[in-house]
Amino acid sequence: MAGARAALADARSRELKATTREQRRIALRDRQLYAMESPANLGLFQQYKDAIDSALKADPSDVELWLLRGNAEEGNAGGRGQHGSQASIQFYERALQVSPGHFAAHHYLIHSLENCGRISEALVHAEIYAKMAPAVPHALHMYGHDLRRVGKINEAIAQFKRADELERAYYKAENIAPELDWHHEHNLDLLATSYQYQGKVKAAESLMQEAFGIPSLQDTLEFNKKQWPAFLMLRGRNQEALEAALVLSKSRWDIVRSIGHVMASHALLTMNRTSEAGEQAKAALAELKASGGRAQFVAPYLESLQGEFYLRTGQAERGREILKEVERKLRQDQSPDAWIQTLFRLEAIARAARDAGDVELSEYTARQMLEHDPAYGGTHYAMALALASRNDNKAAEREFSLALKYWSEADPDFPELAEIRSRKSRQ
Repeated sequence: MAGARAALADARSRELKATTREQRRIALRDRQLYAMESPANLGLFQQYKDAIDSALKADPSDVELWLLRGNAEEGNAGGRGQHGSQASIQFYERALQVSPGHFAAHHYLIHSLENCGRISEALVHAEIYAKMAPAVPHALHMYGHDLRRVGKINEAIAQFKRADELERAYYKAENIAPELDWHHEHNLDLLATSYQYQGKVKAAESLMQEAFGIPSLQDTLEFNKKQWPAFLMLRGRNQEALEAALVLSKSRWDIVRSIGHVMASHALLTMNRTSEAGEQAKAALAELKASGGRAQFVAPYLESLQGEFYLRTGQAERGREILKEVERKLRQDQSPDAWIQTLFRLEAIARAARDAGDVELSEYTARQMLEHDPAYGGTHYAMALALASRNDNKAAEREFSLALKYWSEADPDFPELAEIRSRKSRQ
């Protein structure tokens, strides 16, 4: 914030020579910084929004003001177009009326529409944005977001791959370390999970390992590295998952240490090392207490861990109740990254239910997956196994066939395919 204040002071020193539009923006920036410095003071935030509205009355042709007004609907004065909602959309649409083809308005509309679950509309703006900025990795990445959501996984992968190629070429040309670009890890994550979705385990694993090894300069980026141990557990590689989780548990950030302990506890629980799993869970809670109010990011994972613990230790009804509530909460988040993470977390719960012999939760979770994404091979595989466990073999056969269809591009040695073919050969 000190840097922002210094820049504002510099602008103030030149204000007498500034245009009316520039003077207006300087005044708005002053109000914005006051509101950002005191985020709990809602009065300052409202004054900032009122100031933008007044500026728009004075000059409704200023497209940047419409964008700022949309940003301000993110719930705080520091909004930057990424966390928009229904309230933001009208301002970005007005920006496009003022300046048709404005790429930033398209970009912000993509985020806002995605956050509202209006994926088909977001896709329209994402395609325009990608065509307007074909050399910008994030523009291609955003298009990939929504292609994936409408079932066009190969097209999404093409966008993520192109974004990756552009980034690597830029780092090489400018001699820049990849870890200095937050977007690189993020794009690798979406590319890897897209391969995971297809059953291309080898490609997914290679990219996840690479991303896991990149030094993170932000706690949010390192927190998201939980995807690697989660992936390993889904593949049944629990010891490797434990080792990766323990790496996270030694992070410099408390929130990352906490999720590392949670993932370690999950891996140990899966290996029936219940006492050690309990110690890791306690360590996660201890980190959370010292984290200064960021428990909400880890809490859903702790709830899932608790539910699985009960499920595996003879308290099935209690565990089932907790995990069903976890699933409900997971499915409320419609953002692009959370959407696929939710799918894989549902898959993990379905597997835990099968391991614990809980037929009811296994089928319930498979149906949640079906509602969440009926185009995923793992959805139909989970449903088929649930149906087969209650001897509904005809329905299970249909689901296995759908799993084969949606995993048509999976690795030839993908274990789930071998299991399906083995079951079919025994019929």
